[in-house]
This record gives sequence, structure tokens and C-alpha cells, in this order.
Amino acid sequence: MATTTSLFLPMPFNTPKRLPTHCYTHPKFTSSSVTAQSQSAKDHLLTLISDQDRGLKTQNDPTRRASIVAAIDAMAAIGSGSVTTGDTLSATWRLLWTTEKEQLFIIEKAPVFGTRAGDVLQVIDVRKLSLNNVITFPPDGVFFVRSNIEVSSQQRVNFRFTSAVLRGKNWEIPLPPFGQGCCILFLKV
Repeated sequence: MATTTSLFLPMPFNTPKRLPTHCYTHPKFTSSSVTAQSQSAKDHLLTLISDQDRGLKTQNDPTRRASIVAAIDAMAAIGSGSVTTGDTLSATWRLLWTTEKEQLFIIEKAPVFGTRAGDVLQVIDVRKLSLNNVITFPPDGVFFVRSNIEVSSQQRVNFRFTSAVLRGKNWEIPLPPFGQGCCILFLKV
């Protein structure tokens, strides 16, 4: 089974509350050093992905992909032991970068259908145990996939797709849902 890596950050209009700094403590680090390390790691990662068109350019650049995955792994190491599957996970998240082939295919091939991919979002509600993937096609289109989630650890959420639909302005095509997997959540900064 291939490993997929995605980076989502909270949408500005629905930024979840930050966890108190004391939640980030680690025996080797003070709260302030972990926060500084987290910000530095986040800035480095955002710089690496800034010109990668959500992962489209990274598909054919294994060196760049390895650098980005290493930066994500570095953030994971900083956040190990923190709880990232609580209520603060409930938010609307914008996709910044992914290796997920189906999402990249849809983003890349949207012009074939006379449109472009707009925002790619993930809407998570921990209390309702739901995760929805949304790819918008301005002005009126959307690809919407619903899934149920199960929090399986402090940093892991399992999901199973339950329905999918492709919608336009005056039409809708239900699609069979397929797939399941997990999200390992390492640190929200």
C-alpha cells in the first residue's frame, strides 16, 4: 500500500483555537523552544511547498518530494506525544500540498472539463465523527466526498468513505465511494 502525504492548514476564516503552549512540552525542550522549533519547521515546510502547485510539480521531482516529506517528518518529531485529535481538529482545512494521486489527477485534469480546480478543503468534525473532502470548481462545481472517522489514538484518525458526488450548477452525479485509510496528525501550529 502506497503512503500518501498531505498538508492541510486551517482556513483563515475558521482558525481553530491554538492549544496552550504547555501541551507542546517534551522532556528535552521547554515550551518556548518547542514553539520556536514548531514555527521554524512550519516556515521551512511552507517555503518548500510554496511553488509546488499543491503537489503537481512535485510528482516529477523526487528530490523535492523527499525534501518536503523530510520537513513533514521533522514537524512530526517535534509534535510527537501531543494530542492532535481533540476538538481543535474540528475545522475547515485548506490543502496546501499532497502526494495523493486521485486528488492531484482531479486538480490537474480540471481544464479538460472547461474549468479549474479551486479550493481543496477538508472539513472535520470530531464530535460528529465526520470528515468531508471538497474540491471546488468555480463558479458552480464541486466534488464532495463524505466519510466517517474514528479517533484511534492521540494522533491518528481512521476514515472510511461513505458517499461521493460531482455537482455542477444544474446537475449532480452520485459516484460510488471507495477507500479507507488513516490520517496521522502530528502538530498544529
